[in-house]
Amino acid sequence: MHGTIFSLLKRYVQTQYDHAAWVRLVEAAGLTSGDFSHKEVYPDEHLYALVGQAAVAAGIPPGELHEKFGEYLVPDLMYMYKRFVKPEWRTLDMLEHTEHSMHNQVRREHPENSPPVLNVQRLNENEVLIDYVSPRRMGGLAVGIVRGLAAYFDEADRIDVQPTTSEEGQRVQIHVRRTP
Repeated sequence: MHGTIFSLLKRYVQTQYDHAAWVRLVEAAGLTSGDFSHKEVYPDEHLYALVGQAAVAAGIPPGELHEKFGEYLVPDLMYMYKRFVKPEWRTLDMLEHTEHSMHNQVRREHPENSPPVLNVQRLNENEVLIDYVSPRRMGGLAVGIVRGLAAYFDEADRIDVQPTTSEEGQRVQIHVRRTP
């Protein structure tokens, strides 16, 4: 997993709780350091351990914490990938174009990174079906990112996000509908 995700997780924990909470999570996860470079790639297991410990500390299931973290990530992701985003796009457009506009670019520029594959089918003007595929099994993060995009585009009250399969699988289907 790319170090940027770890840095953002650290910031998420520190803004939701405090720095001491981050230090406790790192220790509980059995890691020797809680500092991550945005230029490095770290084992996925480190992220699983940190999220698992954060979920225990927050008293919520790990999938729910993944969703909350996914929502939190959106402003930073939008900033990082703004050159790929057309000004007229909204939530469903972003979902429809993420794989080809952003994920493919990440794979070309940083082959060591492996974002999930998103097969997005535009069902109609107000609906998309996302087929999330990743051995990382972090569908909850994807669901959170969809919700975060809806908030980012000021459509949160109009966007309904429903995983139609378990969020813990390698393949997760997510149905997203906008009410007109």
